[in-house]
Amino acid sequence: MGDSIFNCCYVPPHPPGEGELSGSRRSEIMASNSANISSDKRFLIFFDFDETIVDETSDDLVVQAAPGQHLPGWLKDTYQPGRYNEYMQRVLTYLAEQGVTESDMRSIMEKIPATPGMITLFQFLRTRPPQDFEVVLLSDANTFFIESWLRRAGARPLFHRIFSNPATFNKDGRLVMRPFHSHDCARCPSNMCKQVVVRDYVARRTQERGRPYQRVFYVGDGANDFCPALSLGPRDVAFPRRDFPMHRLITETHEAMPGEFKAVTVPWVSAEEVVQRLRKLVAE
Repeated sequence: MGDSIFNCCYVPPHPPGEGELSGSRRSEIMASNSANISSDKRFLIFFDFDETIVDETSDDLVVQAAPGQHLPGWLKDTYQPGRYNEYMQRVLTYLAEQGVTESDMRSIMEKIPATPGMITLFQFLRTRPPQDFEVVLLSDANTFFIESWLRRAGARPLFHRIFSNPATFNKDGRLVMRPFHSHDCARCPSNMCKQVVVRDYVARRTQERGRPYQRVFYVGDGANDFCPALSLGPRDVAFPRRDFPMHRLITETHEAMPGEFKAVTVPWVSAEEVVQRLRKLVAE
């Protein structure tokens, strides 16, 4: 990816022990830790990771580290719909058994290209006055894949919070991934409902700040980004990647249930289109 785009920035260390939090407490503790974020931010912006920030799916690319760069059929056959997180835990166990190291995985993550215009969007957010944007990453990937990419890109300091499945290496060198939380949403995979996270975070931050945000933004692509975007209000903006599942679900909802999806919708092919809309909104 070349040199860091934000190489002047301090990269904070990974919080100790974050990966060991129990599922029932993780969302609560991570949200309550937000008290050290300044309370003067005007806007809150959420980002997905796979196929939103990066132009690939990190879980798919890590397979490149496997012998022959593919997984055996018996392993792929263990996948069950709605249980992808458990499947990836088995994949990571298999990779460790094949001698794949932390360095091997990090090297693959660091090489994933950003989506078109995303680096420009990051630079826009970084150069805005500090009271403009509170930036949160919300992903069903895992903390190791995400942190590896962000640090290589120099973009880690941009994000005030990262909510993802915790992943840490054990003493045997295996990447152990745990589900982020449990929930009751029938629409989402068993390990993460992003709407639960968004609602909880916005409510807690509003209480801590003593006032709501002027607007909330959500940048995503997948079906699991549609669920959190449903919680946005009419002043908020959803930025779905054009013609990806999130965009199609929003369009279908507008047609089938007018008024159900409340946020303004701004599809994008390049994240520079997101910059253009944000530039107008922050000037209001």
